[in-house]
Amino acid sequence: MEPFSINILGCGSALPTGRHGLSGQVLNIRNKLFMIDCGEGSQLQMRHMHLKFSRLSHIFISHLHGDHCFGLPGLISTLGMLGRIGDLTIHAHAEAETLLRPILNFFCKELPYKVRIEPISPTLNEKIYEDRSIEVFSIPLQHRIPTTGFLFKEKQKDANIIREMTDFYKVPVKELPRIKKGADFITSSGEIIPNNRLVKPAAPGRSYAYCSDTAYSEKIIPIIEGVDLLYHEATFLHKDLARAEMTFHSTALQAAQIAQKAHVKQLIIGHFSARYTHCKDLQKEAQSVFSNTLLANDGMCISL
Repeated sequence: MEPFSINILGCGSALPTGRHGLSGQVLNIRNKLFMIDCGEGSQLQMRHMHLKFSRLSHIFISHLHGDHCFGLPGLISTLGMLGRIGDLTIHAHAEAETLLRPILNFFCKELPYKVRIEPISPTLNEKIYEDRSIEVFSIPLQHRIPTTGFLFKEKQKDANIIREMTDFYKVPVKELPRIKKGADFITSSGEIIPNNRLVKPAAPGRSYAYCSDTAYSEKIIPIIEGVDLLYHEATFLHKDLARAEMTFHSTALQAAQIAQKAHVKQLIIGHFSARYTHCKDLQKEAQSVFSNTLLANDGMCISL
């Protein structure tokens, strides 16, 4: 099976600590790399995790708080020094153009490639990227400033040909594409061979949802319903609910409630407040509601 993996560069909240760096992830989907958020230190962590800079072509920024985007100028500069020539596309809210362009004009005047900023709406759930393998959708989140989550969905592959059966019925090669897409086959004698006798279903497409930073919001549930893996922020323990509500963040218990109600297959919690030295307590709290909960950690790689 082709790779679909999530590499955690950093999973802390606003303050970096000796335990956790700032927010950043890199998805490897069929050997294409997609970055989600780019806190300080993201490019160094990519080096530590042996992720190839040359395969990175799209960056998705959830919101314009520094712990999610201050690493961008350094990464863009590094890509230039490495001789990149292909365009780099940054999917972010429209204000990113105002924020980032002057920095690039000052520090990166002679980049050998173009940096394109594709604006995304923080209020809409819509498709924002597509290629032959995947689709990416925006997820409106509830935070102090406009914030967007991201849903990565692998496209469903065509069915797999059962070679023994197509050979048995002498199916011409030119008919195989139609059969893979669901067509029956009619033999030279007029017999109709049902499609399900000639193919077996392909593995279902995999899916990953990233939801950080956000207050508890059940509005996202229909969007992330049934995903294979949900990354949901769990900045606070539930005993600190008042602080979570004041800062528009979630507790570990609330993250688990979202996972349970959305019937996701697995939950990973992150974006931990620096006040907690034992993040296992956050995992324990989430597991009291949703048992299949992982604790994010810098340098972690999860394969779907």
